[in-house]
Amino acid sequence: IDAINEKIGLAVSWALLLAVLICSGNAIIRYAFNMSSNAWLEIQWYLFGAIFLLASSYTLRRNEHVRIDVIVGKLSKRTQVWIDLFGFLLFLLPATLLILYFAVPFAMESIRNQEVSSNAGGLIVWPAKALIPIGFLMLTMQGISELIKRAGFLMGKVEASAFEKQVATPEEEIEAIKAANQLN
Repeated sequence: IDAINEKIGLAVSWALLLAVLICSGNAIIRYAFNMSSNAWLEIQWYLFGAIFLLASSYTLRRNEHVRIDVIVGKLSKRTQVWIDLFGFLLFLLPATLLILYFAVPFAMESIRNQEVSSNAGGLIVWPAKALIPIGFLMLTMQGISELIKRAGFLMGKVEASAFEKQVATPEEEIEAIKAANQLN
């Protein structure tokens, strides 16, 4: 699960670049030549939706989701893991499963009807709607993976590094800046 979400997360970064290029190109053409198309606007929305839906599991995998580190950071690692476990079990998984319950028929109906945009020159809609259950399925699976890792930590079978943030701390970033400035 982790490997799949890691690969998808990295691939989604290219969708962000594509969305920025399309957005910029569309704005330039609209203002320079007074031309535009609903399709260009819709593809931007679809790409941003795909980025959000497909990168959420990647964000959870890297432990970069929203949390209150100011409070939790002062607690022991074991207590932090217990808070994560309860958060995943009481909030994340019920929410993702509920959304999946409603999103699958919603997407299937759109696919069955080959739904298209009601805007003139708009795009087909069903691929964007199909991303909703896909994204929440990935988030559910990543939530289960995180539960397993936290439970493994509490049983002494998994190191905390398996689920801790892999980014530099502010102190490490300051030291890196100082070291770079000393080289100059």
